[in-house]
Amino acid sequence: MTLPTLVLGSTSRYRAELLRRLYPSFEQRSPGTDESHLPDETPRDRALRLAVAKARAAAEGLDDALVIGSDQVAELEGLVLDKPGTVERARAQLAASSGREVHFHTALCLHDTRSGQDRVHVDHTRVRFRSLDADEIARYVERERPLDCAGSFKCEGLGISLFERIDNEDPSALIGLPLIALARLLREAGITLP
Repeated sequence: MTLPTLVLGSTSRYRAELLRRLYPSFEQRSPGTDESHLPDETPRDRALRLAVAKARAAAEGLDDALVIGSDQVAELEGLVLDKPGTVERARAQLAASSGREVHFHTALCLHDTRSGQDRVHVDHTRVRFRSLDADEIARYVERERPLDCAGSFKCEGLGISLFERIDNEDPSALIGLPLIALARLLREAGITLP
């Protein structure tokens, strides 16, 4: 029996690095998914909708593949913190998060093109930020340039120094791909791990 092709429906280098921990050989495809907000959509629901949409979009044209889609939405008291894109927005996000708790909803979808089945999971992580002054924020943003990261930090790097506490079930979820849940979903789909 041949195994299906494993595909990561993301161009994120962070997610690819994480996936290599579980499975060294996979393809990456850009899902090209519209990530616009929908009215009255909760951050958790948005993350799940986009993870499923990314997996299905990246699966187009494949008939023997397991396709991974993932999305993360950062939430500060109901406000979504998107990828900042600019130094100014990164600084503003970190200033707003200073001394407060930010919730990260990291959704995962494993789409099986053979059956059309979607296996899904959503991880919830709570991050308590230290009280940060403007100089700390400026130095951090200059050093790590977290402009492509929801919440404006990289917890796998210097961003960890911004926190008082992280509460979650899967430390890899905060980086963008919950590996504990992914390993379970892959096993359910017939992939032997380890």
